[in-house]
Amino acid sequence: MNISSALPVGRLATELPLATRVFARHGIDFCCGGGAPLEQACNRRGLDVERILDEIRAEVETPDETPVRWDQKPLPALIDHILTAYHGPLKEELPRLETMARKVHQVHGDKDPQRLAELVRVVAGLRRELEEHMGKEEQVLFPMILEGHGALSGPPVRMMEQEHESAAAALRRLRELTDDYQVPAAACTTWRALWHGLEALEGSLHRHIHLENNILFPRAQTVQVQHTA
Repeated sequence: MNISSALPVGRLATELPLATRVFARHGIDFCCGGGAPLEQACNRRGLDVERILDEIRAEVETPDETPVRWDQKPLPALIDHILTAYHGPLKEELPRLETMARKVHQVHGDKDPQRLAELVRVVAGLRRELEEHMGKEEQVLFPMILEGHGALSGPPVRMMEQEHESAAAALRRLRELTDDYQVPAAACTTWRALWHGLEALEGSLHRHIHLENNILFPRAQTVQVQHTA
């Protein structure tokens, strides 16, 4: 693949999965903003596009792992991966993060009352939205795709993409509220664990949304599922 600054970020993330490491390091949106050319995405972040291209080439040319090309896997395998690697863990992690956020607010709220109260609100709202979102995917959209009706999935796909945008906005707000996840010097163990957990959630959700927005949804609307015995 000829790596170019004119290529969409989502395509680079799809065809060169290790490029997502570079995007994550520099805060480049490769999930909801996957349609933007790399040069445009870099300009938005004030980044030198040539430096980013060099970092991508370094990741690709000296890989320490063989990444999976999910755009080349059968749709049922991709959906199973999304359910196993993302939906399952999210259903456990979201309640844990909300519990920690409420505990930090309860114990340390006097140190930064407005910020910690807002943090609880955003975390609880994100949990509620994502749990409802995953339910719709598992009960409606994914079965539709697996039954070979992906060509008819336009309306639910558009709804899922809108909800992805909402989740991405919540992640941006959490990063603002946590000062880019810089742990306060006097933070207790729970506070530190919350900051680390939210940062990990951001990375996981970016990869999760990328797989759906840039790979699953486009393919599902054009490719019929091949059932095997």
